[in-house]
Amino acid sequence: MSTAARPERASARLSARTVALYAIGSLGTGGYATLPGLVLTYFLTDNLGVAALAAGLIVTAAKIWDVIIDPLIGAASDRQYARTGSRRGFMVVGALTLPVFFALTFAVPPSWGPTAGAICVLLAFLATATSFSLFQVPYVALPAELTSGYDERTRLLGWRVVVLTAAILLFGAGGPELRRAGSDPVAGYLLMGVVAGVTIGVGMLIASRTADAAAHRTAAAHRPDEVDRPALTAPAGVGEQYAAGVRTLRRSQPFRALLGTFLLQALATGTMLAAAQYVATWVLRSEDAVTLVFLALVGPALIATPVWTIVARRIGKERAFAIASILFTAAAATLVLAAWMPGTWMYGAIGFAGVAYAGLQSLPMAMLPDVISHDERISGRGQAGTFTGVWTAGETVGFALGATAVSLTLAATGYVSTVAGTTAQQPDAAITGIVLSFSILPALLMAASLLTLRRYRLRRADIDA
Repeated sequence: MSTAARPERASARLSARTVALYAIGSLGTGGYATLPGLVLTYFLTDNLGVAALAAGLIVTAAKIWDVIIDPLIGAASDRQYARTGSRRGFMVVGALTLPVFFALTFAVPPSWGPTAGAICVLLAFLATATSFSLFQVPYVALPAELTSGYDERTRLLGWRVVVLTAAILLFGAGGPELRRAGSDPVAGYLLMGVVAGVTIGVGMLIASRTADAAAHRTAAAHRPDEVDRPALTAPAGVGEQYAAGVRTLRRSQPFRALLGTFLLQALATGTMLAAAQYVATWVLRSEDAVTLVFLALVGPALIATPVWTIVARRIGKERAFAIASILFTAAAATLVLAAWMPGTWMYGAIGFAGVAYAGLQSLPMAMLPDVISHDERISGRGQAGTFTGVWTAGETVGFALGATAVSLTLAATGYVSTVAGTTAQQPDAAITGIVLSFSILPALLMAASLLTLRRYRLRRADIDA
């Protein structure tokens, strides 16, 4: 294949159908990422009476399990792709099993007691996490196989984030409403778990039936250097699968820089997400205010995501990503004033953070396929699943530690846990801890991510050359 033909094929435009079919999968990823982070810790502390520290450990344990299995699923997905030309199998299994386990996570009644309740939630959430990883790891690998175009990846992931944002709004606002629709807190949480679980599974199942087939067809048509590189043999054996993930980190400097940046930012946004319900209840003094907090943070992304796509096309993804990170840092830091002056002004600052949040979601996901294709030119193709297994594990670590950071802050500041139907007065130190978890801590983490982002050196010319 001639070099002159490559730029034309690399820039081939994806069909609207392909973009839409891939984006539908974010209905599932958005729901799974939103509801547990938003309400699970609160469900444990204020419905089952589980101590704040123990609640944080439960969420963290499930995420540690994700970190363990994601690289294995990524390597197994590569083997499946090499053998069948499709990553669909694992995605279907995850889509069919997740609704059951997700509903069981919120089906535990307070009458079982804090200890039994905590154990049951942990087991159900571990199973839920496994199902989600079976879908998510191969799903994230698809963009690298859909197109080689620098701007097309931004477009593809931009529309995915639009659907993701809509899903986050749907689950973030609708989940608490479903919870209140039950005749009592127990029935409300169960209703929320069943409806949300089925909706997540449907979105995942649709993507599993269409995205992989589209990836297979489009990869054959648009990957210009496919015939020039040998395909690598996917690793077999648990030890070799982990070793393959370590090798990707060692040899790809752009991957290390991007993953480090994304991990810190996942920790920052995960901290804000986990603290949102506590901010609504104890700072804004309304449990129902979590819906408005969530709308203010995520709603602007519906409009802002296409804007970030345009900005990235003009100045490059990495520069646009840095701008979004700076804006989010400033908005989060401003919210520390809520410790002294809580009020409706907070929604404006949260909305400003939401504009930046749109870029933080779409741009790094559009940069990941660039990293994978850059590595393939050197090391050979067929390792997208290994990359995304490590990536998903890193993302999981960030969000898990975000919930852990909030629970540790609550425990250190004397937060008082309760069971459903009872109230408690929180000490001033606990209120201050909630505000810090929602403002200064995310701002510091986001600022740290700018240091790792400076080490990301891939540019448009490196991808489209």
